[in-house]
Amino acid sequence: MEQLDVFDCSNVLIASYFADDRECAHENREHTLIYQCSGRLEIEERGKKTVLYPGDCAFMRRDNRMWLQKRVGKGEPYRSIVLKFSKAFLREFYQTLDRQQIPIDSKREKASLLLLPKNRPDIRSLFESVIPYFDAGEKPSEKILKLKMIEGVYVLLNTDRNLYASLFDFVEPWKIDILDYLNENYMCDLSMKEIASYTGRSLATFKRDFAKVSDLTPQKWIVRRRLEAAHDLIRSGKKKVTEACFDVGFKNLSHFSKVYKEIYGVAPSWQGFMANRFELYSKIVARSVSYLCTSCGNRR
Repeated sequence: MEQLDVFDCSNVLIASYFADDRECAHENREHTLIYQCSGRLEIEERGKKTVLYPGDCAFMRRDNRMWLQKRVGKGEPYRSIVLKFSKAFLREFYQTLDRQQIPIDSKREKASLLLLPKNRPDIRSLFESVIPYFDAGEKPSEKILKLKMIEGVYVLLNTDRNLYASLFDFVEPWKIDILDYLNENYMCDLSMKEIASYTGRSLATFKRDFAKVSDLTPQKWIVRRRLEAAHDLIRSGKKKVTEACFDVGFKNLSHFSKVYKEIYGVAPSWQGFMANRFELYSKIVARSVSYLCTSCGNRR
């Protein structure tokens, strides 16, 4: 393992070894378990930072983007092992479950990252049993990989019953709500095929299900949602027009201005100007009231 930065086994089991600090943007397209062997991993997601230390294990739900900072320790390299679960594998695994034992009251958590409890022998056994393969530079057989994936799923299901809803979000009653997903991710640059996949559907099924909840096409719904978010940011004075445009997911300022005016009747620059004028007027009024109150108090 020391000879390679990344040891990839069929994009299922991946070991990383770095002698220096690294950082990168990470788009998680599959449910993932990550185990920290040495060094530390700093994960930033939606303004929240989580740090994994040696022996820590975390579940990363698919359909999210994170910023990863991989740090070496004192005299130790950065070393981690990742186990990925493809949707095809999870569909196959789901068919083996006893339907009577499945907790149908399981609910999908909104959090994209879950830190698993420490010092669990099943977690240590799962990951430390594959380290000799990496040290020897040998890839486990396909049968071994599949056994590790099965073992990993049971680690998750034995951790939190709500993970049934996250892992098997392609079946009822846990199929991801389309509008909930889009309201959380409308600002992301995702294709319709990617959105369909992230919500556990084929593209055809996604379009059919979307038509049941909106009169707009998915593309027009996203544009409308971005405009609503930008309108709120500009009108409240929280963001300048250019900042609001790019923050909500638009890539072109002139296009944004055009569609904004079509919906709201005024250019976003005018909306921003009025918001600034209103804020200035409010400050003047507040100062005047404060001055009058002070004057009245002095007279008394």
